[in-house]
Order: sequence, then structure tokens, then C-alpha cells
Amino acid sequence: MPSRRCVIAVGSAALVSALLIHGPVAGASPDNGDDRSGHGHPVVLRFDVQFSPFHITDLGETGVTAGDLIDFHDTLLQNGRAVGDEVGSCVVVDPSGLANCTGVVRLGESTITYAFVNAPPPEKTLAVTGGSGTYRTAHGDGVLTENGDAANTGTLVLTVITD
Repeated sequence: MPSRRCVIAVGSAALVSALLIHGPVAGASPDNGDDRSGHGHPVVLRFDVQFSPFHITDLGETGVTAGDLIDFHDTLLQNGRAVGDEVGSCVVVDPSGLANCTGVVRLGESTITYAFVNAPPPEKTLAVTGGSGTYRTAHGDGVLTENGDAANTGTLVLTVITD
């Protein structure tokens, strides 16, 4: 059975913390000073992540096996302040913890959707696949990094382009 750390980013994602975000969030801002719409230019969004506790729905044999489901609801922070959250799920495809994951970042009324393969190492490459509101034409990529610490924290960096 793989280590819990191998799939903890999913619980990405991914993955959820005790902090739940309620209502609109105006504080999530790009680090380059441009407006969030980007207008065809990359906008980099950086967040600290408080991963939710690991949660798996064990559907087959005991332990991580193909077909098991992982879900997450993480808190996104900037400068120590909650500015949004991310929710998602993963389908395990191999006992090593290899999984196909999708997630949605929520920043106020706007969202950014992404997909990634969950597998070691602690750094995951994400494909930004769309969004809503400010990010309705979003595409790009990102990196989700697990710190591997007892506090279950990490970082999420998204490079988003909107047309």
C-alpha cells in the first residue's frame, strides 16, 4: 500500500480543512499588478494551501486500489488570509496512488477549473481547463506543491490566460 503522503495532495487537492470560505472574496489578486482578466496575457495567481484531511472512499479491497475515490476541499490563503477554496475529486487507477484528478478553485463568484495526475513527487502539474465569471475563458497551467509537513500545507501557483 502506498504511503499516505503519496496521495495527500489530492486530499487535493487536493484535500478538506476545517476552514470553510463563505461569501464573495475580493482579495485574491495576481502577483503582477495586472487586472485579473489578463486579456490574453498570463496572470500568475499564488496561494498558500491548507489541505483538507485526507479522505478516501475505499470501494474495493482494503487499502488504496483502482476505483477508489478521493475527495478534497482545501482553503486558499494569501498573506495568511483566506481568499478562496478549492474542491475536487480523484479516481485512483493504480494501487501506487496514481489517480486522475479534477478540481475547481473558487474565488468569490468566479471559478477556475483544472485537472492533474496525482502521483509522486509532491509537486503536481495542473492543466487549467476553464472557469467562470472573471475566468470564463481561462486556460493555462499550474503547480500544486505539498510541503509534506505535519500542518498539511502547500502552495498553488496558477498561470492563467483569459481571452
